[in-house]
Amino acid sequence: MARCGTDAVPSFGEIVPHSIRPRWKIQRGRIRVGLYRLSPFSSRISPWWAGQDLNLRRQCRQIYSLLPLATRAPTPIGIAKVIGWVAFYPMPSFDIVSDIDRQELRNAIDQAQREMSQRFDFKGTDSSIEQNDLIITIKTISEEKARAVRVLLEEKFVKRGMSLKGIEWGKFEQASGDTVRQLVTVKVGISSDKAREINKLIKEKGGKGVSSQTQGEQVRVTSKKRDDLQGVMALLKGEDLGIPLQFENFRD
Repeated sequence: MARCGTDAVPSFGEIVPHSIRPRWKIQRGRIRVGLYRLSPFSSRISPWWAGQDLNLRRQCRQIYSLLPLATRAPTPIGIAKVIGWVAFYPMPSFDIVSDIDRQELRNAIDQAQREMSQRFDFKGTDSSIEQNDLIITIKTISEEKARAVRVLLEEKFVKRGMSLKGIEWGKFEQASGDTVRQLVTVKVGISSDKAREINKLIKEKGGKGVSSQTQGEQVRVTSKKRDDLQGVMALLKGEDLGIPLQFENFRD
């Protein structure tokens, strides 16, 4: 082990203590190799001579090593192995979700109720719209009036910028007295079947280097190129998957 100032600099191939093992630093797309020390009071990595006499900085210099070409080439999953150490390269990605703005849903229902109470054709029909989170209950005197309430609700949904693809209209049911009831379900999240359909579509038409993975009720798409991700977004917008899709958490 060679001496430099008051600290020892390890020679090539020599086993060194963990506190001064080589650390890999990524700066502007390149990896810089040198001797770095882990501070016990901080998670930051500092040069091995940090905190020493200033003369050491003039007398010593960091050790640079060119990495083999194989380690410089990016891998499909964004991880490169470098001599026993693993450096993670964040890849561009985004999440595909299916959700609604619950406040806009509440506003649309409130507007429909106010208009229904003022319209002449609904007077005396005892029509009502009740909401319980994502379940909407329509009550009125006949199926014909229930269909009129549906048209009114759809108009308010579209006006508030909501997609009708996530709205599931149930069958008419007989309620108490001579009234009719209809349950409306607002669906959120991507089911496992829809997620498989999306993954299959991206695999077949998403282009080379694009991958997707189901994560709960959403799908994450990754690629080495940002343009490929934008192509996937355009692809999904052009397909009718039966559910509303939004693209969130874009990472460059």
